[in-house]
Amino acid sequence: MRFLPPRPLSARWRPVGAEGLEHLDLRLDDDAIIADSVVIGNRGGIPYGLRYRLVCGVDWVTRSLDITATDGRSLHLRSDGEGEWTDGEGFPIAHLDGCIDVDLAGSPFTNTLPIRRAGLVGGGAAAEFRMAYIPFDTFKPAVDGQLYRCLEQDRLYRYEATDRSFSADLTVDEDGLVTDYPGLFTRVEI
Repeated sequence: MRFLPPRPLSARWRPVGAEGLEHLDLRLDDDAIIADSVVIGNRGGIPYGLRYRLVCGVDWVTRSLDITATDGRSLHLRSDGEGEWTDGEGFPIAHLDGCIDVDLAGSPFTNTLPIRRAGLVGGGAAAEFRMAYIPFDTFKPAVDGQLYRCLEQDRLYRYEATDRSFSADLTVDEDGLVTDYPGLFTRVEI
């Protein structure tokens, strides 16, 4: 699997069994990978609309996340790339210490980050990650333990919660973007 996006990419996903849509643009800009996305959907029966920008280093390690909802709520996170986080004003967020990635509840894109960075090989051991999980209804970051295992090189990965409460086999395309997240998201043609 290629480590960096070879060209600017666009992708769209729909939630399975619900109304909504995500449109994402991904590009390499100097020494950063930038994902800009717009998402509409609902969580717990409450509709939302938001825009996010996720910036990673060329190593796919999250450096910043900015989310702004259409109702005016926002979240701004910064990371040193080694597991220490601050809010948009530079105040430490100690409970996120050790998290390298973010996992956005309403987006399959953030599954790409650990898949791309970990270099998982088919039949190999699972890699464990400590994620900064962001639900779109509250924007309150929480720590979430996750496991990823490569089932078929550059094609199929198993995501599993470390508490074993959830698992899914994620199909990805040649760029490492999810095409099928059973029960949650499916890729749609642009």
